[in-house]
Amino acid sequence: MVGDKVKAADCTAKEGREREVPLNRRDMVVGMGFFGAAIAALTDESKAQGAVQGSYSNEAIALPSGLASSDQSAEVKAVKMARAMRAGPYQITKNATIAEMDRHGNMTTILRQGTNEWVCTPGDENRIGDPPMCIDRIGMQWFMDIFAGKPRPSNTSPGLCYMLCGATQHSNSDALDKTSPAIPIGPHWMVLWPFDATHCGLPTDVRDAGAWIMFAGTPYAYLHVCGSPWVGNRYSPGDEAVWTMQYAKGRA
Repeated sequence: MVGDKVKAADCTAKEGREREVPLNRRDMVVGMGFFGAAIAALTDESKAQGAVQGSYSNEAIALPSGLASSDQSAEVKAVKMARAMRAGPYQITKNATIAEMDRHGNMTTILRQGTNEWVCTPGDENRIGDPPMCIDRIGMQWFMDIFAGKPRPSNTSPGLCYMLCGATQHSNSDALDKTSPAIPIGPHWMVLWPFDATHCGLPTDVRDAGAWIMFAGTPYAYLHVCGSPWVGNRYSPGDEAVWTMQYAKGRA
């Protein structure tokens, strides 16, 4: 399922085909310089976690100008890795496997082998339902069941997935829908477990804040939490708790 050989993307193939590109010393120096700068900037931003992360595309990290297409393989890899790592929290992405995924959920190219049980993918902004995301091992099984068209997920415990770059998808009510027009979804993270919207008292419509149940009433229903988990001020032991509720006299 997972290829052993890393392939560099061919920027001249608009159809997304890939070929193996041997890197000479010049390519490696240029590529690693760009790669290091891109990942360093990304790491600093991810550590800060100071703002909700927004929609992200290949153009968000521009390739250096004046390079021939044959010189861009390392830069393309850097862009893909940066997009994948922005999809989740730094504590996870720093040790996650980064890989490309095809339309069937197969890992086609390993961009970096990780040491934890998470996989982050760069996605394809030109394809509906293929956002940058970071998924744990159980969450990956949930997604594989959807790719396989199974009537229900097979995971026996909750999975987790981060899509902090936002996403597009075909439906809010049918996990297996592959034909409806795109629905834009803001940055979010997901608890992949069969939540009952009626029991939880949560909404089931697409929202840009708060929490709601996606695919409600189906076996693939799950808890969808909008935004970044790091929004808000952080407090430490010793900080003073201030009661801010105010009262006013009732009107006569």
